[in-house]
Order: sequence, then structure tokens, then C-alpha cells
Amino acid sequence: MQVYDTHCHIGLDGKATPDDDHARAVAAEVTAMLVVGIDATTSREACALARLPGVRWSAGLHPNDSVRFAEDWPAIVALARTPGCAALGETGMDCFRDRTPLDQQERSLREHLQLARELSLPVIFHCRDAFAPMFAVLRDAPSVHGVMHCFSGGRAEAEQALDLGLHLSFAGPLTYPKNDALRAVAAWAPADRILVETDAPFLPPQRRRGQRNEPAYLVETLQTLAQVRGASLADAAALTFQNAIRLFG
Repeated sequence: MQVYDTHCHIGLDGKATPDDDHARAVAAEVTAMLVVGIDATTSREACALARLPGVRWSAGLHPNDSVRFAEDWPAIVALARTPGCAALGETGMDCFRDRTPLDQQERSLREHLQLARELSLPVIFHCRDAFAPMFAVLRDAPSVHGVMHCFSGGRAEAEQALDLGLHLSFAGPLTYPKNDALRAVAAWAPADRILVETDAPFLPPQRRRGQRNEPAYLVETLQTLAQVRGASLADAAALTFQNAIRLFG
């Protein structure tokens, strides 16, 4: 079995080395992972982790950090143009935290979209309590391909994302007891548009609540996805792995 963690931040919290996280992931059959940048520094670090087998990386500026756009953007552009960059982001919009004005988040998002079109790269979208403003920007801009990272919406938001040509990625919250609506979306979503991720070290699956998350735990989320779709674990792994390969190259 091969499992693809399409969104993780190994090494971000400094509580384990990326090499150790990677080794435990491979032992758990998570043989591919995309390490996602959230600013210039972490994007450089993600690029360096391509030395590990099966690791891809992205360059981007998180919406909550877009106040540093002028400072970080030149380095992110240079990284995005570096051979091997798999995606841009994470970028998007976040109305849950209020430390970055929405107009600054939107400016950063639009610059990511323009660069993605120029380089023909997929975009990793962060969206927290911000579906309406973010979808408005995406509908206003020429289309890009990408993924709604850690999708948290309902059927209506999923349909809008799919209409925009995006994939839906499911993380640890899919396993939380109260998330029946999210599991219903995962059961319904088109087979060729679903991915899985950890967002490690954040959002551990239910059995690991209160712990630090890591890519090795992705199989627990994948098991829930397989159950709600009436599929075997091996088939769910193969499906999401191939979807990730098609999206990220």
C-alpha cells in the first residue's frame, strides 16, 4: 500500500526531526508527502526536505502571515520558479483569526493565483470561516487548479469548490465524532477529486487527540474515508495516491 500525505509541516514545531517523522511515516506506508511552506523561511526549509525519498514541497505565504507580503514575496517567487516546486501555497483567506486584514489577505491570494497561472502550478488553499470571500476572489480570477486543504465545509461549499475545479482534501477532523456532515461530504465527493492529509503537527485524528500529529497517523484518517465510501483501505489509498500524483505531478 502507498499513502500520500498531501499537506504536512514536518519539522515546523521542532519537537521531532524531519528525518524521524519521515522514517515513521514510511514505516506506516505513508510513502509520499508534500511539505507545505507558510512563509519564506518554511518554504526554503520545505525545499531542502526534498532530499528525503518521496517528499515534494510547496512555496507560499499563509493568509495569517500576509502582513509580511512585501518582505517574503520575492523569496517565494524565486522558490516557486525553482525546479521541483510542486505547488504554490498555502494561501487563501482566514476570518477565524483577525490579525491580518482581509484586503491584505486578498492581495496575497491574488498574487499567488497570478503566479500559479504563469508557472502552471496547482494552488493549496487555506480557508477558515472564509468561504464566501475566498470563492468570490476565485470566481473573479481566471481559473487555476488546486486543492481545498483540510476541507471543513458542507455540501454547498464542496459543490462550489468542485465547480471551481478544485480538489477536496480531508484531514484528522474527518474522524471526529461530531463531524457527520463532513463525513457525508467525503462519502459523496467525486472519486477523482478527493485527497487525504495530516496538516501535521496539527489536527491529529480522533485516537490521537491531544497529541502532536505526524504523517504516520494519516492511515487512521484514510480508514475513516474508506469506511464512509464503502471501500477497502487499500482501494482508498490507491485512489487518493493517484489523485495526488495527477494534481502535483
